[in-house]
Amino acid sequence: MKSAKIRRALFAGSWYPARASECEREINQFLKEGESFPAPDRTLVGGIVPHAGWYFSGSIACNVIHCLRSVEAPDAVVVFGMHLHPDSPCFIMTEGAWETPFGELPVHEKLAGEIAERFDVSIETPTKFTQDNTVELQLPFIKYFFEDVNVVAMGVPPAKRSLEIGQSIANLATRLDLKIIVLGSTDLTHYGHNYGFVSRGSGPQAVHWVKHENDRRVIDTMLTMEPEHVINEALANQNACCAGAAATAIAAAKALGAKKAETIAYATSYDKSPGDSVVGYVGIVF
Repeated sequence: MKSAKIRRALFAGSWYPARASECEREINQFLKEGESFPAPDRTLVGGIVPHAGWYFSGSIACNVIHCLRSVEAPDAVVVFGMHLHPDSPCFIMTEGAWETPFGELPVHEKLAGEIAERFDVSIETPTKFTQDNTVELQLPFIKYFFEDVNVVAMGVPPAKRSLEIGQSIANLATRLDLKIIVLGSTDLTHYGHNYGFVSRGSGPQAVHWVKHENDRRVIDTMLTMEPEHVINEALANQNACCAGAAATAIAAAKALGAKKAETIAYATSYDKSPGDSVVGYVGIVF
């Protein structure tokens, strides 16, 4: 049954395919690429995914979400994202559904509603919302791998109050007897003239610095699962565009019992399209 309140997909047909058959074709290719990725042999509760167009980072996001499948399907997938600064409000959609090429993804209205009651958040609706790619790029993967799941999507700034939300969501899910998976959507360093960040010059040496120093610092911080340190690192060194999303996912995952983080894959836009500007992407599971 189709929802009367649908948040339309804005990036389908450009950042990822608009048709289900084309999405499935790309997903199958991504899964082939992911056969070489390490597959943790333990129960997972969440991860960190990139959100560039599928051409650049879809393989990493797809394989992280694929890793999160389990025998017991989740009741909800909670996705943290949005490009926000520390003073930004938090955003949430508490009703309706998200459009994907594979069909609608309904909001888990009970969980979203309880979050909205407990925290000072800005409520979005299926027709009034901030245009942002960070959540939408993950939704076709979620719908494909978890067909009947509901979602809760939140925009969370890089601030301590976001971490409290992550912890609270995990506690609410436990109280409501819900099985949830949490995702933080962020890309890493945005380097080059396109992004106004050229402190290390240009050319191969700058790309090497992005890959092996700047991105490495924030990835290592994420792997320690200390969410406040993730925010501080990203604000100091411009190496995560949505540090609040990554940190909040870590806080939620820890509250759900996660004790270890592992890198599934890392890549940059330079790998696909060498040029003067480069963006880093990482896939992590908890």
